[in-house]
Formats: sequence, structure tokens, C-alpha cells
Amino acid sequence: MSYITLTLPFNVGGSVAGDLFSTAWLFKTATHRMLSLAKQTPILPATDIGWKNTFRKAIYEVIPNRRYVDGVITLVRGIYESCRQLGVGFKEVELGDWLMFQQAEKEYPVRNITLKDDYSFYITTIGYNGEKDRIVVKPTIPKNYKVLLDKILEERQKHTARIVIKDYGVRKNRLWVHGEIQLTIPIDFYYKHMTRYRRNYGKLYGGVDVNVDRANLAVVDRYGRLRHVKTFWFEEASRKGCRSRRARSIIGMTVHDMLKYAYHHGVKTLFLENPDVLGKLKLLWIRNGKRLHRNYNWRVSVFRSRIIEMITMKTPLYAIRVEYVDPRRTTHSEEHDKIMKRYGLDRHSTSAYLIALRGIERYSSIQKVTA
Repeated sequence: MSYITLTLPFNVGGSVAGDLFSTAWLFKTATHRMLSLAKQTPILPATDIGWKNTFRKAIYEVIPNRRYVDGVITLVRGIYESCRQLGVGFKEVELGDWLMFQQAEKEYPVRNITLKDDYSFYITTIGYNGEKDRIVVKPTIPKNYKVLLDKILEERQKHTARIVIKDYGVRKNRLWVHGEIQLTIPIDFYYKHMTRYRRNYGKLYGGVDVNVDRANLAVVDRYGRLRHVKTFWFEEASRKGCRSRRARSIIGMTVHDMLKYAYHHGVKTLFLENPDVLGKLKLLWIRNGKRLHRNYNWRVSVFRSRIIEMITMKTPLYAIRVEYVDPRRTTHSEEHDKIMKRYGLDRHSTSAYLIALRGIERYSSIQKVTA
């Protein structure tokens, strides 16, 4: 099953900030211990239950809450599994610079980070002395998420929750924390309640070329004839100094604009570049910064892949189907140069057009095989 994470920002100060801060530090300390113990274990268990039975007691000594303990174990096991898939030595990884705590157990209500009817969250915190408390945090709720949160409450939808501390400091001798509450829900539940258009009577195809500052859309008919081209910009999101949340918001709005344009211009199927399989070891870094190739632009590739993932996730909201195509030779080829001259397109719009053509070829062959 696939999932999507809702991000709800908040700002708190005083004792509430202190309680969140202590819980996050204890969670990270517990994660360090868990990672160290896992590295020292010759043969690690093969199941979730095995991991929990092996490490729960030791981690509980650091953060005395069973659900947070399981959150630590789930996090470290995720790192281990990522290393196995990528062929990276598990003993070579270390934790990155983050502060967060999570309940990884999916349930309703989430006991440690509980959503209430007024969109506030009752959060279980742990002090440095091990003392437990229950605090209330009321995050900022984006307008379009209110319906979704109401449905979570109404349908008692099981989910997981995480608190991420993004920034902190002291102002007038008072601790403040800026953070996010992250709720992870099944993507089918998201589509069920957030879909904007449930029917699509279009018969055209779209190709999208994604770059770090723009997305180019080319719309073609079944014969490959070019109907429309348009560029959707998000330059600010790629500028140095643009906060990640601001960047996500800008890109998200631009993606919606593009999909709305595609829907109203008759696009039924959208073709995207097949994103490279980039192993993303979240919340950690790999010693020596190993890369596949010294000239490989890792940052740009990851940024583009995330935008493609965002488009893929949001496209079903507009009743548009998504298909992937091989992006090779859609940027540098004789065919690319000829199309640029023939239609007077810029190189990115030309790439989008070629992606659409590749998609039609592939889609037609699939249709013939399945017919």
C-alpha cells in the first residue's frame, strides 16, 4: 500500500517548546543507541517482531514509552533495509542532523500524537528525567486539508504521526520551536476525498519535461500532432535560500496549475520521464559521500525526481492517467534538433513533445498487446 504525508506547521514557546525539545532529543539519543546496537549485532532479525523483541528493552531505558521505542526501532530498521537495497555497508552510515520523534504504529486514534475535533493535537512528551506529560499543539491547517482531517476523524482512518523540529532558539529568555506535525495516511484515502475531477472525457496526450526551475507541457493528439505547449515556472523554489516548505508550496501550486491546464485542454494521459532509481537514505548520511559517478549531478537529479513524484501523486486528482517513458535521447539527439527548428520551440518544450511522442508509441504498443 502507498502512503502520503500531510505536513502541518506550528510554532510554540515556553514549557510546551521545552517538552517537545526534550522528547525529540531523547528520541534521537535512543536512535543513536539503537543504531549502535544494531551495528554490533552479528545477525539481525528478519521480522518486525524479531527487531522489537531484540531491542525494545535497551531502547526503553532511554525513552520510556513503548510507542516511541517502536518508532525508533522502525526508523533504524528502515535504514538497514535501505542499505541492503542500495548495497551500502550498514556499519558505514551515521545519523544526520535532525530532531524528531514519531509513533510508527498505525492506529486510530494515534495514542501519542492524537488529532482532536478542533484540529489540535494532544502529544505525549517525555522529560529529561523520564517524566511523562501531555501537551496541546494547534498547528496551522491549510484550507484544503481541513476536509481531509474531518474525514480522518469521521471515518476513524488509521494513520501514523510524527513531530519534526525544523528550527528552535531562545527569545527573551524563552525557548521557541518551529516544527511540523506530519500525518501519514493511505494514498487511496487521500484520492477518495481530495479528487477535484472524477471524470475526464479528454482524448489527448501530454508530455512533461521537468527541470529545476520549470515544467514544460506539450499536448498532442493520437497522431502525434502538436496542439499546445506551455511552460510553468517555479524559479523561486530553486533559488538558494528558499526554505524547503516554501519551495514545496510553490512547486505544489505550479503542479496544480499545470494539471488544471492539461485537464481543461483535453489531456487524458500524461507521460513523464521515468525517474532514476535514487536511493534516498533519509535522516542519515553516508561516510565519504559515495556517488555513482564523480560528474553525476546528484542534487539536480533528486530535485527533479521529487517534482516528478509530486506530479505523479497529484495527477489522479484530475482524473488523468500517468505513464512513464524512457527519457534517453529526448534532450540531445538529431530528432530533438529537427523538431526545435520545425516548430520553433525551445529545447525544454521540444523535450516535452518528444516525451509525449515516446509515450504514444509505448502506449499504442501496450494497447495492441492487451487488445
